[in-house]
Amino acid sequence: RWQKVLYERQPFPDNYVDQRFLEELRKNVHARQYRYQAVVFQSGAVVQQLCSVCVFVLTWWYMDAGMLSPQGLFVAALVSSLLGYVLFDAVDGGAGRWASGRTRWADLKSTLVFAAFTYGFSPVLKTLTESISTDTIYAMSALMLLGHLIFFDYGANAAIVSSTLSLNMAIFASVCLASRLPRSLHAFVMVTFAMQIFALWPMLQKKLKARTPRCYVGVTVLFALAALAGLATVSSVGAVLFASLLLAISCLCPYCLIRLQLLKDNIHGPWDEAEIKEDLSRFLI
Repeated sequence: RWQKVLYERQPFPDNYVDQRFLEELRKNVHARQYRYQAVVFQSGAVVQQLCSVCVFVLTWWYMDAGMLSPQGLFVAALVSSLLGYVLFDAVDGGAGRWASGRTRWADLKSTLVFAAFTYGFSPVLKTLTESISTDTIYAMSALMLLGHLIFFDYGANAAIVSSTLSLNMAIFASVCLASRLPRSLHAFVMVTFAMQIFALWPMLQKKLKARTPRCYVGVTVLFALAALAGLATVSSVGAVLFASLLLAISCLCPYCLIRLQLLKDNIHGPWDEAEIKEDLSRFLI
């Protein structure tokens, strides 16, 4: 009788298997079972980031058209940042701050240093791309914002995720667009607003998502409605297309994912590579 061993000589060819070979066949051993509500909830990160890019571009368009003053945007962003800062600590009762060991005075100093540095270099930012055509600036900004969306950390453990690269691409796009605004003050406010919406806002999103899921869902819906309302004032067709995109990401894509999970057919058996389950760390001492 054939035995699945290598240390005995048997009267069978090397590739021989008997009828018991397929008895160890297993299908979809590690397949995950998704729930529609859970997938829709997780898609909120993608929806919020798309809305962040939309709000940023709309803000730049309003400032470039002279419909929004830099002073008004700076005051609104400052008030929003203060409210978000208070909410960030209130969500977990300051536990995250105690764990990190960072004080409010350190946060204030970092904010003042960043604001002073950006304001001092705003004339340079304004004239940085004067030799580059406007069409090229727009193309570069669109490409950088697209890269920001691709490399952003949505919570997936993937090799393509890079929070640093995503943030740098968004700031680069903001610098390019700010250089086309009328004055240096506009450039300063635009870059500051980009840091708030692309760096600080996602931190608050993650905290709300982890601590208060219902509040996170409400904030996501309100933020999406605000982005759609702002886009509707510029282009009704664009608002309809953007709303369709958000609905497809939050409703249609989760449904397709769950339906496709039913067609998954991964097979496992004795032909798989061997996996060492035993802890071998004691041999490394």
